[in-house]
Amino acid sequence: MTLLIYIIVGYLLLILVAYLVQERFIFKPEKLAQDFEYKYEAPFKELFFDVSPGVRINGLHFYVNQPKGLILYFHGNSKSIKGWAKYARDFFRFQYDVVLVDYRGFGKSTGKRSEKEMLADMQFVYETLKNKFEEQHILVYGRSLGSGFATKIAADNSPRYLILDAPYFSFIKVAKRFTPFLPHQLTLRYKLQTDQWIKQVNCHTYIIHGTKDWLIPIKHSEKLQQFNPHKITLIRIQGGAHNNLPSFPEYHSFIRDILQY
Repeated sequence: MTLLIYIIVGYLLLILVAYLVQERFIFKPEKLAQDFEYKYEAPFKELFFDVSPGVRINGLHFYVNQPKGLILYFHGNSKSIKGWAKYARDFFRFQYDVVLVDYRGFGKSTGKRSEKEMLADMQFVYETLKNKFEEQHILVYGRSLGSGFATKIAADNSPRYLILDAPYFSFIKVAKRFTPFLPHQLTLRYKLQTDQWIKQVNCHTYIIHGTKDWLIPIKHSEKLQQFNPHKITLIRIQGGAHNNLPSFPEYHSFIRDILQY
């Protein structure tokens, strides 16, 4: 009986520790000084979105002459827009403006993180951009972690397209894959339920996923597509892993085709 009690207590302690430290495993931010100066060859301007007292979301806007539209880019769980900005060229080369934003605690963005507040931040950003760009010309792009935020924004608004790059079915499903012994439905503070939100997306959705993605297997995207095969196009990058899709010529061909459609 004593051994059983030790096992139960140990398991409960494990759950407590997992609950308290989960953000360290989910988010890998690069923090930047507020006076850090971005430098890129392409034309850009720095953006600040003052969401509420103490909460300021930092962004970068790469712009072109006579843009065909605007890509709102939600990046993955690491670094900051300082590094992610290199992917803007994948879109402005096709005559699109690109706006990248950092989540709370990333780069220069401030504020305490929670799923609810982070989703509200991204909605604030979208609404601000919508005042300057016609919504039918806005495309929402979500990469990995950012795919959940992108899907929620597309579900609550009316962008032209939603593009998901290596998305997850839900964040709970990702967590269960690595720690199946934990009750994630109860303890995970970031559930990011892409599977529920994508049902409410009215625009056409393009999903790009590598067939050799070990971190988030392509079956996540296959299950998402099953919700509405007529409005969700799944693009498979043969041999693509989780972090190298832009190294495949096919990726750029597909992006070109989507943006020119």
